[in-house]
Amino acid sequence: MTTLERQDEASAPPPVVPVRRRTRRTPLTWYRGGGLWNLLFLLPMIFVFFFFSWSPIVQSVIMSLQKTNLIVSEWVGFDNYVTVLTDPQLGAAVLNTVYFAALALLFGFPLPLFMAVLMSEVRRGKGVYSALAYLPVVIPPVVAVLLWKFFYSADPSGVFNTVLGWVGIPPQPWIQSAVQAMPSLVLEATWAAAGGSIIIYLAALLSVPPELYDAAEVDGAGIWRKVWHVTLPQLRGILFIMLILQVIATAQVFLEPFLFTGGGPAGATRTILLYIYDKAFRNSLGGDYGEATAVSVLLAIVLAILSWLYFKLTNRWSTS
Repeated sequence: MTTLERQDEASAPPPVVPVRRRTRRTPLTWYRGGGLWNLLFLLPMIFVFFFFSWSPIVQSVIMSLQKTNLIVSEWVGFDNYVTVLTDPQLGAAVLNTVYFAALALLFGFPLPLFMAVLMSEVRRGKGVYSALAYLPVVIPPVVAVLLWKFFYSADPSGVFNTVLGWVGIPPQPWIQSAVQAMPSLVLEATWAAAGGSIIIYLAALLSVPPELYDAAEVDGAGIWRKVWHVTLPQLRGILFIMLILQVIATAQVFLEPFLFTGGGPAGATRTILLYIYDKAFRNSLGGDYGEATAVSVLLAIVLAILSWLYFKLTNRWSTS
């Protein structure tokens, strides 16, 4: 190519790229594009989702504005909300629930991660350890609670008291004590739920690039420095999801207080859901379902707000 040809090529205007005009969406174009068939295909799923998800929510909101025992209903407006918000028993139930959630997060959130990291470092028998860790999840929850209730016997011959006696610790009242009842419930709940979290963390650890650990070892990092500078930053997203799921689960705890203590002793383990249960089924003829539903709606609103704030505050840090 001569110099003149190169100059002509350099001075030539750039090629014009045709601009595609966006087609205006009309009902006719939507129909011709198969929109009607797509809607007909989705209608059964939309109906099932609305019937089993949104319809109960709408009915619950309506019921919270009524005084009803499911036989006779009377429209009372927001009187149910005023009644439950001024009930001192609700305040005590909220404090008990917050106490349970705080203990569960303090012990139940870091423990599965710690166990998953240790199991990921095991070279042999990892499948056996994973199965043993997940075994409590396989046990039916009611069976697990009744089994632990037997272990928590306050008699000196009880299982846990016998073990404590081996190291010289006197027998403990466990769930019969207003002070020890809630930590005892948290201990069983942590044991029962840790297996599922461990499996999730083990799966998440497989996504961490091995090159990062190799680079950390070259820099002389030990296992704890690798966990702090490599593992935790790589698992930020899953850690945030697991945290908010655990907060929601602990705020809705019911099985352990109901089967272990029934809310006792002296109301020390009466949580919000147990308060709702007592409101609805406190006598054989049925309680006030309107007030019980009002507390349920308030709990759902509080959890929704907390979830929104949580994701709003942590979204940037979890994805950076």
